[in-house]
Amino acid sequence: MNQQDWTLMQHVAAGEEEAIARLYDRFGTLVFKAARQVLPSAAEADDAVQEVFVRLWQSADRYDPRRARLVTWVMLIARRHLIDRLRRRAARPTVAQFEGDWPEPGASDSPERTSMAGDVSAKLAQRIAELPKLQREVIEKAYFQGYTLREISEQLNAPLGTIKSALSRGLARLRERTEADEQAM
Repeated sequence: MNQQDWTLMQHVAAGEEEAIARLYDRFGTLVFKAARQVLPSAAEADDAVQEVFVRLWQSADRYDPRRARLVTWVMLIARRHLIDRLRRRAARPTVAQFEGDWPEPGASDSPERTSMAGDVSAKLAQRIAELPKLQREVIEKAYFQGYTLREISEQLNAPLGTIKSALSRGLARLRERTEADEQAM
């Protein structure tokens, strides 16, 4: 048990600004890197980091150093927040979905419009399908089925480090492919 981590989190729970600043100094960059892997812009990643640290502050009194190292606990909260953010984002229509020439109410949708509406989902599904098997399985289980990396490790009978690496490499490939597609437009 790391007494210093527990003490730090008790000070964070008490709302001490210095303790919150120390927590941010220790983990802010790590949380930002995780957010940047799954979010399309640095601005969104910055917002997510701020939201994660608010969650850390609100739940600091629940940290138990006997159950997990502080870095593990921080990243678990960050991961859960990022998954929630992605799910909320997927459920909300974007401005781009409302732009363009839309038919009058009651008019039937053209095949082009129906096709256009499914393009984003189809592209994402295609990109995921093109990933190597392990990366694809880990991303699907983590982001679409809500399993923890430890649960995925047990399901696939693979070391946790291998699962973490597969997730990181898969997300990096998806991000690179998305950026390349956007630049081609």
